[in-house]
Amino acid sequence: MKMQAENEPYDEINITPMLDLAYVLLVIFIIMTTATVQGIMVNLPKASDTPSIAKSQTKAITITADGTIFLDTYPVSLQQLEATLRQYKAVNPDLPVVVKGDAQVQYQLVVQVLDMLGKLDITQIGLVTQKLVK
Repeated sequence: MKMQAENEPYDEINITPMLDLAYVLLVIFIIMTTATVQGIMVNLPKASDTPSIAKSQTKAITITADGTIFLDTYPVSLQQLEATLRQYKAVNPDLPVVVKGDAQVQYQLVVQVLDMLGKLDITQIGLVTQKLVK
């Protein structure tokens, strides 16, 4: 590169600072776009106090740390759970079920419950977890 005299005009433009600014603006745009998509505030409409049909038909199976099985809020054995769910399945073939297992429960018990749900041909199964806090 030649040395420029003091009075001569520049032939080249140094675009490095302009590119740095463009990259910074691009990063800021990406961060702001993802932040606004995740946190969209919406004023939701209010529904009546009557429970929805889907929510009332969903059955919750809870397995506590000591191995106790609950259907909704009632303690049941594995055999009672199977018999009760079989009755619910006869009334509603698309019976939705959610399984909430304690983190300390033995994995085998959760597998037994999921296996029993598979025998009953219950396909709408949800596993409830807690959001990981960092």
